[in-house]
Amino acid sequence: MTELEQQNTEFKSSWHDDYLKWICGFANAQGGKIFIGLNDIGEVVGISNHQELMEMIPQKIHDLLGILAEVNLEESEGKYFIEIVVPPYSVPISLRGRYYYRSGSTKMEFKGPALHDFLLRKSGKTWDDVLEPRAGFDDINEKTVATFLKASRQAGRLPDDDSLSLPELFDKLRLTDNGQLKRAAIILFGKDPKKYYPGAFVKIGRFGNDDADLKFQETEEGNLIELLQAAINHLNHKFFIRPIEFEGIHRIEKSEYPVPAIREMILNALVHRDYMGAPVQIRVYDNKINIWNEGLLPEGMTIEALKRSHSSRPRNPIIADVSFKGGYIDSWGRGTIKILDACKESGLPVPEMQEQDGGFIITLYKNLFVEEQLVKQGLNDRQLKAVQFVLEKGKISNSDFQLINSVSKATASRDLSELVEKFNLFIKQGLTGVGTIYILKK
Repeated sequence: MTELEQQNTEFKSSWHDDYLKWICGFANAQGGKIFIGLNDIGEVVGISNHQELMEMIPQKIHDLLGILAEVNLEESEGKYFIEIVVPPYSVPISLRGRYYYRSGSTKMEFKGPALHDFLLRKSGKTWDDVLEPRAGFDDINEKTVATFLKASRQAGRLPDDDSLSLPELFDKLRLTDNGQLKRAAIILFGKDPKKYYPGAFVKIGRFGNDDADLKFQETEEGNLIELLQAAINHLNHKFFIRPIEFEGIHRIEKSEYPVPAIREMILNALVHRDYMGAPVQIRVYDNKINIWNEGLLPEGMTIEALKRSHSSRPRNPIIADVSFKGGYIDSWGRGTIKILDACKESGLPVPEMQEQDGGFIITLYKNLFVEEQLVKQGLNDRQLKAVQFVLEKGKISNSDFQLINSVSKATASRDLSELVEKFNLFIKQGLTGVGTIYILKK
């Protein structure tokens, strides 16, 4: 037996009833196989009670899971093993009231919002496609609708038809069903979405160097379109330090971070978040900003895929579709690519993206000289001190380097040469000798 253990295959040396969880997980995912009598590398070790198991396993699968699986007895070199073939099921399968799922090479149990989403998907629904019986058209902010229509016409993604009534427009946007509002309608255009979904708001905090140093915080409430503009305005006027330069008589304000990247980050968080979870959280530090939203990446989607052209697989397809029609987002999964491109054009480090605490977080760094970034590049402690020295003083000499690090001239020369040639952070100015200084490369 040479088949390798992989995403849809499991090897077990003997049977245990706990493996019914794996069978449940395969049935709720793409199906799979479990081999009983094989070790971790797929070698046949055999089972002595194969006849008993051939009767017991199919019966337990049927009685406890309510499904049918193909159970085959196989033999290799006089040793018996069992192959259990589990097909994928379009309906949710549970084991004693619990739902399991095969994700990658691990088994996970659905709980809370994740279970809710799973059951909706199995029924052919998504969270934003569910009706909201508590709400009516009196809960819709018509001013936001007007803002959306203006944006959609500018984007050319919605026919110019002023004759549509509000119910007709919402029906056209698939925001209603038989005149009843869906959740998507409240999130996009509601007067007070938080009234129905407590986590539907945005928290913004200003920190120092770390999470322990909270300076102040603000909370933004409203529908998605209101939140987008309010969050951007609040960041610009209260949370960011905006350097001001003058060219002739003209006053020029520059943002700390590329505006297209920040806008796209907020949009992604609002459109693709899990609205049954915690609010979107924006943390602004002295040297970075990150945005976190509840909800992991879709199954099969990886962080690396987000850095290249990838298919669009929105968690909330109706919210995403209306946002596209309004010209707010693209429909081709280009959001993260636009963030990466904006940072590259601004000479900033590559943004960091990762799944964290049940959600997705993306971090932008203010410049190439943030200590976290320098450590990742491989700078030693002496070189980190030198960069900080130049950031404060504007330049550094070999003797300065020796003094702040208590090292020899040879060590200082070697470290400074690396900062110029290897790390491409410093520029050397002046002839070799006492007059030589090092400055940051712009």
